Amino acid sequence: MVQEKQRHGCLTAWLVLLIIGGALSLLATALGYLVDPQLMREAFPDAPGWAFPAMAVLSLLGLVFAIALFTWKKWAFWGYVLSSIAGAIVSVLMGAPVWQSLLGLAGIVVLYAVLQIGGKEKKGWSQLE
Repeated sequence: MVQEKQRHGCLTAWLVLLIIGGALSLLATALGYLVDPQLMREAFPDAPGWAFPAMAVLSLLGLVFAIALFTWKKWAFWGYVLSSIAGAIVSVLMGAPVWQSLLGLAGIVVLYAVLQIGGKEKKGWSQLE
């Protein structure tokens, strides 16, 4: 008999926040870049031209990884880690303060922590495939 996977409430809440945040980030980045690229240029005057499309792609990847984590895929955790690190690097190259870019990496720590919550049957990390 295959045991059904159970997700701790904190993990569910965090993944839902990541999915909503990823969707909003993608929407804001894509719309900002497509609708008024000059506004984005004014907001980030030191940003290289490739940075805005890169951030849109990283936002899309973050959303995909969050959805895949919701479906118990371990590779999605590592993808989320790599895309978050890449996003922090691109943010710094765009002219964002280093501390602000590093603060964005706190999501990795929170994700790992909520994957560790729960007893044997609800611990998310051990249920990832």
